[in-house]
Amino acid sequence: MDLKTAAALRRLRLVSAPEAVSFLLLLICSVLKRTTDFNAVPVMGMVHGVLFILYVLFWADAWNRARWPLGRGALYFVLSVLPTGGFFAERKLAHEGEAAVAAAREAAAAAGGPEEREGAVGTV
Repeated sequence: MDLKTAAALRRLRLVSAPEAVSFLLLLICSVLKRTTDFNAVPVMGMVHGVLFILYVLFWADAWNRARWPLGRGALYFVLSVLPTGGFFAERKLAHEGEAAVAAAREAAAAAGGPEEREGAVGTV
């Protein structure tokens, strides 16, 4: 994988946890709306909607760049619609992103790319 793929995975990972938190807060606000006079559903609905749209856009970009099989792409989408699924997606994407960055660095080192030269200068 190249660095653009790693960046796409990182963007998806960074938005997955806030999307999950906003979903949980929206559920809490929905319960509070029906049990008390507190009504934050319009605000939390908008926040969650924006984060969900970002998640779907970043998911599509990551799926395209990482060339995931259908099952893995569907898994990350299903995790986005489950209340705590974003936390699981974030954890899986962290591992996948680390592997993508390591593979990109190895490929650059094998090709004698700029990462190898910068790494050599930085270690002196």
